[in-house]
Amino acid sequence: MTNTNLVFKSLTRRKGRFLFTLLGIIIGMASFVTFMALGGSLKSQIERESAALGANLVVTPKGSCAYEQVSILTGEQLPTNITKDEVAAIRSIDGMMAIPFLAERSAIDNRPVSVMGILPGETREFKNWRLAQGEYFPHENAEGAVLGSVLAEQFGLLPGSEVRVRGSQIKVLGVLDETGGKDDLTVFLSLPVAQKLYDQKDLVSYVAVRVDHLDEVELYANKIKDKVSLGVVSDKQMRNSVLSIVGTVNITLQIIAAVAILAAAFGIVNTMMTATYERRREIGILQAMGATRTGIFKLFIFESGIYGLIGGVGGAVLGGLAAVFAAPLISQNAATSFVKGAQSSLDPMMFVGAILFSTLVAMVAGLYPAIKASKLSPVEAISYE
Repeated sequence: MTNTNLVFKSLTRRKGRFLFTLLGIIIGMASFVTFMALGGSLKSQIERESAALGANLVVTPKGSCAYEQVSILTGEQLPTNITKDEVAAIRSIDGMMAIPFLAERSAIDNRPVSVMGILPGETREFKNWRLAQGEYFPHENAEGAVLGSVLAEQFGLLPGSEVRVRGSQIKVLGVLDETGGKDDLTVFLSLPVAQKLYDQKDLVSYVAVRVDHLDEVELYANKIKDKVSLGVVSDKQMRNSVLSIVGTVNITLQIIAAVAILAAAFGIVNTMMTATYERRREIGILQAMGATRTGIFKLFIFESGIYGLIGGVGGAVLGGLAAVFAAPLISQNAATSFVKGAQSSLDPMMFVGAILFSTLVAMVAGLYPAIKASKLSPVEAISYE
């Protein structure tokens, strides 16, 4: 009988124990794959959203914290207390382009969506938008809405249809080309219309600034601070601030996954130790037939590795499915919207790595039982009843 046959015979001898040990590994690895898939693309998503913003500087209400900076990149509702006069003062500075935004929220079919009040002509130039369907705002005070491509597809909205915002039926003018960022999930209104709907007369949430000379970003930040008593943050500072927050979320996910895998590893140790004591007579017979200590050691390590391999494959499949179905269910807020926006990063190499990692962890967990089994003396082992 070959080593492979011996291993599979041992695994299936106690079907209940085999199944429950395997379930522990599968659940542990499924947690690992799910959390890594949801959290793995956070950094790239932040970089993409920061680039899509198109700004070198962002002017926020004074005293704004990192939460507001996250909200700017995710399209969350923001405090609205930057006045018309302050916007005018910022826009009066030569050598830069300053675009105000009003960030609000609404719901379509009881699902939350971002609503953004914009200066249509200037914002289109600022973000280099292209139109996929319909028409754009004909003038700066135009009624109607322009939708992001993903939002339009999700809700089956086309030019000519209507969308309800704050109790008002708004006609859809057009749909933007896909941008790959939060703009794809946003309803855009002209700034005057948005201010009227949300009762925010002459107020905006933040101002995005693009300077003519990148080497003078700090100089323009100081110019803005001299003009208005508001917060000014560079795109790099905002990106780093958001990365530090989301990095904490990612680390937390990794710790939870590590605990799940550690619990599964202890399950393997327990199973293999039990198998060592139950199979002492079998080990003695193998030694009497010429099996070496090294051979016995390899046999138990191989058996542990099989647990890890099967559990890794099962966990990778289950974790991948969980990531796909869990991402859309994550509530939309500043802490989780990057995870939701990223949808999940299902990299084939992650699955291969998870399976190899599961196998390695299982083999490491089986080291102590394998050493114990290999050190049994033939006389002691064969005489065991």
